[in-house]
Amino acid sequence: MKKASNPFIYLPLILAISLAVGVYLGRQMVIGTSTQLGFEANDYDEGDKLKQVINFIKSDYVDTVQEQIIVENTINEILQNLDPHSYYIPKRQYNQMNDPLEGNFDGIGIEFRIQEDTVIVVRAIGGGPSEKLGIQSGDRIIQVNDENITGSKISNQKVVKLLKGPKGTEVSIKVRRNGHDELIDFKITRDKIPLHSVDATFMLDAEVGYIKVIRFARTTYDEFVDAIALLEDKGMKKLVLDLRNNSGGYMKSAIDMADEFLEKDKLVVYTKGKARDRKSFYATSRGQLENLSVAILINEGSASASEILAGALQDNDRGVIIGRRSFGKGLVQEGVQWPDGSAIRLTVARYYTPTGRSIQKPYDNGLDAYNQEAFDRYLNGELINTDSIDFPDSLKFYTEKGKLLFGGGGIMPDVFVPLDTQDISAYFMRLNMQSLFYNFGFMYADQNRDQLEEKYTAEAFVETFRIDHSLLGDFYEFATSKGVEYNSKGAEKSKHIIQNRIKAAVGRNLWGDNVFYEIINKDDILIQRTLEELTPSQLSLN
Repeated sequence: MKKASNPFIYLPLILAISLAVGVYLGRQMVIGTSTQLGFEANDYDEGDKLKQVINFIKSDYVDTVQEQIIVENTINEILQNLDPHSYYIPKRQYNQMNDPLEGNFDGIGIEFRIQEDTVIVVRAIGGGPSEKLGIQSGDRIIQVNDENITGSKISNQKVVKLLKGPKGTEVSIKVRRNGHDELIDFKITRDKIPLHSVDATFMLDAEVGYIKVIRFARTTYDEFVDAIALLEDKGMKKLVLDLRNNSGGYMKSAIDMADEFLEKDKLVVYTKGKARDRKSFYATSRGQLENLSVAILINEGSASASEILAGALQDNDRGVIIGRRSFGKGLVQEGVQWPDGSAIRLTVARYYTPTGRSIQKPYDNGLDAYNQEAFDRYLNGELINTDSIDFPDSLKFYTEKGKLLFGGGGIMPDVFVPLDTQDISAYFMRLNMQSLFYNFGFMYADQNRDQLEEKYTAEAFVETFRIDHSLLGDFYEFATSKGVEYNSKGAEKSKHIIQNRIKAAVGRNLWGDNVFYEIINKDDILIQRTLEELTPSQLSLN
């Protein structure tokens, strides 16, 4: 296994993905002469203050203000001061935030990107109305309902607004297609479009299946069952379930998935809160995977429902958890929606793994410190070794078989695999942070789509396609044109991983996420270590 090197090369990425620390400005007040005003005291309680302050602002503030903005800002401030995971959702953002959890949305069923001021179809989603009508990858959408949507003013938000709409409604588009002189007209009836949460399903070798779950949506369990059936048809005897960077979602989906691996009456998880009695969830007799060797992959981006699933198996001495310490979100939210379409997600309970662990990391020091904790893991070297992790004795727990576990800050894996930084350079990180692998991969695939699809199947592409010296040079020129100056030392150090990322990006744009993960996994030391761990002597099936 490659030796991990300096983690500080990741600092630019960490700074980008960690929430920015707030800057608190000193405030000076100039108080003018005024008459003291009193508020009504009849039947007064503390909650009346909010309404009275808002009414006072509306009637007497020096400038005109919008009540909606005042109310929304107030609600946000209240919820943010409760805990890091209670929040307000404005009406305009509700569908955007809720659709991925529901597992579907109403629309025409395409993935698109904007490149050089043009909307380009990445792919038509299988089974959707666009695919059925023959819309193809690489098509340029020029008009929507007779409105031109090319030029510098086009944005993702505008395109989404034009293309999405209620099921059963129609939208007309015109596309330009390679090899056609005239624009092609399509009249599309919008429909329910699936948003898949199982991103990839394939065999790592003759016996080991692989499933990548990117979130826990309402549809995730059904997708998981379908993926298992597909892998069993291919001879799967062991499973790698990849939950890395899965930030969670619906708890029920995680419970249903855990049920597949656990014997009847095994505790999966329980919840309790001030206004919520303890509620325990147990495995049923329906589990079809109770004798399947399984490894679950987690990292610092695995949270919430991911931790419920990993914790359920770990606490029941089932399978092996591999990777790095998970995020540490052990709070349960419930949603309430107002008639205007806005909503809140309020923390109402904590969840506990079967041994009684709460894996919620502390948030007593405020939101900034809570968000900074993820960054601190990089700074203190935790992603390279486990020496910097200090769990107090009060947070020790033991499984029935005597395995030592800890609560209070995420799921600690059974097998720690450090972050692989062997081939990482600052140059590679700049390329990655600016999405240049994806952008170049899309451009190359778009320009060479017909030739590549004629020459390769997906399987052949994974095994035989190579990023040669000429194509690598084209990529470096592309990166330079986008503002990332060529660095010979960084390019040489990271040459292999740069080639891997370019190939994966090209493959994803032609054949989808399965091909992307198949290529990425070939150089993933965590996958390599997992395959070493997946032996009968190392996995408990009880």
